[in-house]
Amino acid sequence: MKTPLLTLSLLAALAAAAASIPASVSAGPTEDVQTAMKSLKTKAAALGAPSVKGEDTIAGKTVPVLYFGQTKVNGDFSLVDSVQKEVGGTATLFVKSGSEFVRVSTNVKKDDGSRAVGTVLDPKGKAIAAIGKGEAYFGEADILGKPYTTGYEPIRDASQGIIGIYYVGYPKK
Repeated sequence: MKTPLLTLSLLAALAAAAASIPASVSAGPTEDVQTAMKSLKTKAAALGAPSVKGEDTIAGKTVPVLYFGQTKVNGDFSLVDSVQKEVGGTATLFVKSGSEFVRVSTNVKKDDGSRAVGTVLDPKGKAIAAIGKGEAYFGEADILGKPYTTGYEPIRDASQGIIGIYYVGYPKK
């Protein structure tokens, strides 16, 4: 009688241990992107509601200033870097500037190793087409000439206008 009980207890312990393994350990690229996007949006929301106020110069471009609550994110990398530290990959906050979306906070790197602030979202890409319709885009994208598995979601202000884009991505192997 004790053997079945011991076996059952052992199976229960193994199931509990398996359930506690972080999803990213066994997750594929799509799950990683979903997890990273949730992290970015949760951390941004904890700062407060998104808005744009005033203008700023980023990498020689004059762009609107993106805020979450009272936190100015233009040129502040703490949010995107905290997501990268937590889940890996890359993260960016874009602000809408005219018809373009400009990287104002990012850990995406240019070929010279510097942060790609001031660069714009590919105006011909699938991501901007989806955002233009008010939709998210999850899939492959070319980021500064390199293939990534990505996620893009609109950042909306209090009146539901699109003022920017949340981005997360992982380089394709």
